[in-house]
Amino acid sequence: MAPIGHHGTGRADNRLMANEKLGESLRVLGLDPTACRVYLALLELSPTPLEAIGAATGLSGARLAAAYTTLADTGLASAAAGGADVVAPVPPAAGLEVLARHRAAELEESRIAVGGAFESFRRRRLAAYNDGLVEVVTGEDVGPRMRHAWASAREQIRQFESPPYVHLAGATDDALATLARGVTQRVVYARESLERPGQLENVIEPCIDAGEQARVLPSVPVKLLIIDEAFALVSLSIKDADVHNTMLVVQPCGLLSALAALFEQTWRDAVPLHGPAARPAGLPAADRRLLRLLAGGATDEVAARELGISRRTLFRRLQILMARLGAANRFQLALQAQRAGWL
Repeated sequence: MAPIGHHGTGRADNRLMANEKLGESLRVLGLDPTACRVYLALLELSPTPLEAIGAATGLSGARLAAAYTTLADTGLASAAAGGADVVAPVPPAAGLEVLARHRAAELEESRIAVGGAFESFRRRRLAAYNDGLVEVVTGEDVGPRMRHAWASAREQIRQFESPPYVHLAGATDDALATLARGVTQRVVYARESLERPGQLENVIEPCIDAGEQARVLPSVPVKLLIIDEAFALVSLSIKDADVHNTMLVVQPCGLLSALAALFEQTWRDAVPLHGPAARPAGLPAADRRLLRLLAGGATDEVAARELGISRRTLFRRLQILMARLGAANRFQLALQAQRAGWL
């Protein structure tokens, strides 16, 4: 049988561990160590004069008064009946709510501060590269730099295109003028580009008709414009942000080579959208647009809207196209249309 004193020692150890855990919880809520000591003593001795709390914690004078004031201000302690200086803990629900809110506010401030510090670091690092290899362009300077890029192309332009878009007056005319100068233009469009109202008919198809080599994928990895082998424009943000707010101008270096390789790999994986040279006789423009929309993954609703027809009419056109190509389903239709040069 274990000695009687063993049980007493066990209880003391358990109490010590409980007090340490409680103290840690109070510190997590924002109480300083001194206030935690006073609160633990209040739980142990109250109601009792504040001087007795000071004797138990080894605190006195201003330190004791400050710690008790902290507890009183947060709603964890107050004066008690039994004497002028008698104090005791009070039900903590309201006080804990106050502490939790203060702590949440402090954490949010810390989150903002750390995020701001990293953003400042990122901008400094980007600025450090502004030595002729990488330049950061922001705000109203973005538009003129993009137009200058189009005008400076001599041999080829490689582009990833996707929303979001910011209106840039004359952008389509710039692209058409570049094609008219004999510059090879290859563009990989994201599916969302084809689904944007009017984009396929008013922007993409006129460029394809003028000689642009266009392909489509469900998405592209970044908004990108590579001018010859001279430089590239890269958007710093793709979604959920103003894509034209900030961009990088990348001069010849390892990064430019990597971007060019990324384009070529993506180009090989994309589905072609052919121009007039590959059009079969008698294929209406609306059917070509329909096939392009479907190849890009557009839904029936989007395709019908872009063509200005009902879903019933859309299905009827699909049936006709499937019959012409001997396709039993849409997958076969897309495959046969690509083989026939209809896309």
